[in-house]
Amino acid sequence: MHRYDIERYLNVRNAGGADLGPNGRLSFLLNTTGTGQVWSVDEPLGWPEQHTFFEESVSFVDSSPQRAEAVFGMDEGGNERAQLYLLNYESGDIVDLTERPEAKHRWGGWDSEGDRFAFASNRRDESVFDVYVQDRDATGDEADLAYEGDGWLSVAGWSPSDDRLIVHEAHSSFDHDVYTLDVASGDLTHHTPHEGDVRYGSPEWGPDGRSLYLVTDRDSDTLRLERLDLAAGEFSVVASGEGSGPRSDAGDGGDGADGDGTPAKPGGDDGWNVDGVAVHEESRRVVYSRNVDGYTELAVGELVEPDRIDPFPAPDLPEGVAGGVSFGPDGDRFAITATGSTHNANAYVVDAATGETERWTAASTAGIPPDTFVEPELVHYPTFDGREIPAFFSVPETEPPEGGYPVVVDIHGGPESQRRPSFASVKQYLLNNGYAVFEPNVRGSSGYGKAYSALDDVEKRMDSVADIEAGVEWLHDHPEVDPDRVVAMGGSYGGFMVLAALTEYPELWAAGVDVVGIANFVTFLENTGDWRRSLREAEYGSLDEDREFLESISPINNIENIASPLFVLHGANDPRVPVGEAEQIVERAREQGVPVRKLIFDDEGHGFAKLENRIEAYREVVDFLAEHV
Repeated sequence: MHRYDIERYLNVRNAGGADLGPNGRLSFLLNTTGTGQVWSVDEPLGWPEQHTFFEESVSFVDSSPQRAEAVFGMDEGGNERAQLYLLNYESGDIVDLTERPEAKHRWGGWDSEGDRFAFASNRRDESVFDVYVQDRDATGDEADLAYEGDGWLSVAGWSPSDDRLIVHEAHSSFDHDVYTLDVASGDLTHHTPHEGDVRYGSPEWGPDGRSLYLVTDRDSDTLRLERLDLAAGEFSVVASGEGSGPRSDAGDGGDGADGDGTPAKPGGDDGWNVDGVAVHEESRRVVYSRNVDGYTELAVGELVEPDRIDPFPAPDLPEGVAGGVSFGPDGDRFAITATGSTHNANAYVVDAATGETERWTAASTAGIPPDTFVEPELVHYPTFDGREIPAFFSVPETEPPEGGYPVVVDIHGGPESQRRPSFASVKQYLLNNGYAVFEPNVRGSSGYGKAYSALDDVEKRMDSVADIEAGVEWLHDHPEVDPDRVVAMGGSYGGFMVLAALTEYPELWAAGVDVVGIANFVTFLENTGDWRRSLREAEYGSLDEDREFLESISPINNIENIASPLFVLHGANDPRVPVGEAEQIVERAREQGVPVRKLIFDDEGHGFAKLENRIEAYREVVDFLAEHV
């Protein structure tokens, strides 16, 4: 098998964020220049035109419904304080619409005429978000404050009559509320009063403007597509995730339930999440997706009654993950981004009624034959309390060495996130160069219902680390694995999991790679962005009430246990996990005599967006693994 170096893999391109404009133009983000920029194309696989030329990554693009223009977002150096810009496709002119670089701006969409747009911003108070409405030809302070908020607000779209906005509030990752805001009066109406934690996500206006369609777990463990009658305040179920079985049962079997009757394997007979919905108001076309053990199952149809969707044929997309639906003006077709383990991300356009699907972008694989990319096996392994943990396990397509493959245990962040079968350049490099890759979705991961996601909350935090230990024990029993060459790698919360695994179970690891990880929960919560603290405390525990516990589980306070070489990478501008987390763990590990590498990028935030930085970072990771594994 031909071996390619890490730079080649990092040059595999991805096209996403697809958006269908009024004249048939498909706008999208493509990272050909090293960071995601706005490009467009007028026909399937046509020659694309580049419209933005920045060193920083563009985060989204949304075309005007009436004019040859679009709004896009961009921050500086990964600081996540995104500004909004207006791009004129014909002249190429770009105008800074917000002019407040110290504040975050969260896009809320165009009105139907493209004369106004809405957004949420913390420009008044860094810790909370307000709702603003702005004319398309206004800038900066000319935005109108439509509602003064006191929490984590975002805007989810204009009503069909352009007089109201959907406002979404997140109290935590698993506790939300939905409101409608009368733009003229500023009156905010609360539609989702509830007790306990309930998610209300992906809200969309119904065609009549008298209802909302959204996904919620208000009366179930998993998310269902429901309709909310705004006047009556009544919900009705439109579609659920029930009936879709698990994708695979390749792991060691169990008896199917814990002693208390709790299903051992998440998902399955209990159904799966409906994780998003898009509604085209005029045509009544609907697209929604189920997350089935990480894989997207897309459903398309038409609302023939408020609570009933007549199905259309499903589109033919690569097996993996798809999302970001953007309907064309007439609702006859929609754009979507799709990726799979062996397919880099590209934009597709689907005929809504027939399911006929065309790929519109041709993101390069950097000369690497796609048939060399490796598909994972979905497995389930037993853990300490009888549950079975889902994981993706990939092995190189070569004969294993005599002692077995070295394995990288790649742990996702979040923690309310999920490792799904999308394309990952670094993973494919590792596989091409003789490493197996194991990607567990330990308790606390999303995608398997709210009960599973809550299994690591606060005092149960270390149970998720025990799931990592169980995964390594499962690997030890695998005949193709070298048990002496197992590496822990992860980013953000996954970086905490790496450090916790190295300090809690030091005998298991040959090395660890911590990317923008949490070393000390107390200093992390004290120094994270003001707008994030309350959400993070809802997950991890509060500084006022849980400080002693947070200190006890922080890897920095258990550093004397670490026995493996460690590589710590971070961005100096990280507003989520401040760079001080990296500095302190490196200093303390070195005091213990642990071999430690440190790499800090001055122009990056929570991760590495710039290609040259990614190349430098992962070249060093590759060298580190070669040295210690």
